[in-house]
Amino acid sequence: MLTRSQLLQNIESLLTSQGFKTSDIYDQGSFDIVARKNLLILLLKTFLNIDSINEHNAHEMKQLANIFLASPIIIGERSRNGILEEGVIYERYDIPTIGFDTLKNMILYNEYPEILADRGGYFVKIDGNVIKQYREEYSMSLKDLANLAHVSRATMYKYENGIVRANAETAMILEEILNTKVTLDIDLLKQPQKENIKYTDDVNDLSKLGYGVLSTNKGPFDAVAKMKSSDKHSPLMANVEKNRTEKTLKRMAIPLKDLSMVTTSEPVFIINNDKIKESIGTIPVIKSWELKEFENSKELLKMIKERKEN
Repeated sequence: MLTRSQLLQNIESLLTSQGFKTSDIYDQGSFDIVARKNLLILLLKTFLNIDSINEHNAHEMKQLANIFLASPIIIGERSRNGILEEGVIYERYDIPTIGFDTLKNMILYNEYPEILADRGGYFVKIDGNVIKQYREEYSMSLKDLANLAHVSRATMYKYENGIVRANAETAMILEEILNTKVTLDIDLLKQPQKENIKYTDDVNDLSKLGYGVLSTNKGPFDAVAKMKSSDKHSPLMANVEKNRTEKTLKRMAIPLKDLSMVTTSEPVFIINNDKIKESIGTIPVIKSWELKEFENSKELLKMIKERKEN
């Protein structure tokens, strides 16, 4: 039986073989691995049983994906109902959830799934424009097509106007009647729609500089901060003051640098330790008292840049 570690290794091998830059593997918190290719960033979490994810981690995963402009995807082997089927999307807390073979088809062959598993069966999104075009070509009314597909006229109207999803069986009937594909592929690799990010309380005076701060739970970094007014500025990925030893901070600098390179974020330590000067490894250090003296984000970013270059 496949182990979770083997699943992660398979995912990493697949992505790197296709030109993705991948982070190290992190098996705690709301994600396991981050991958980037050009402007596409994937935030991935794995479970052998996809019902194991909890709501808090899923919420944090979606929030981080919004900050990093990444696509969040859960990859698993099975659910309580059995093995995940190839080409089917199983959502968990509104996060697309798929098997490894479905991911493989998307990455290698640009083949995207079109079936969503939900309560009551399997559903697809109908291309209403195609239905309307072919219905009119065959000189059929909505009621004519609805009768042939064994649904109501009101339901056919909703299909044609993209209001509801259809079950897979109805979609197959429509394709036989119209002799064309009527379902829509679902591109899980595209950037998801933005959601409102629920930032946490002020962390080390970053909020007064215009940053929204999201603290993480059991992640390889303590918090990520993003300018609320613009997407042009790279997020700050920070480890903040928690009375850690210098040895611990040096160890934490490794994943901070790794993840910042993949997510194109600015890594930074915000601490009070007087023994540590301007950097830990190659990660700039900003003292808490310095942060209080900045009047705007430009001053902070200027100091981060200077200490990174030094």
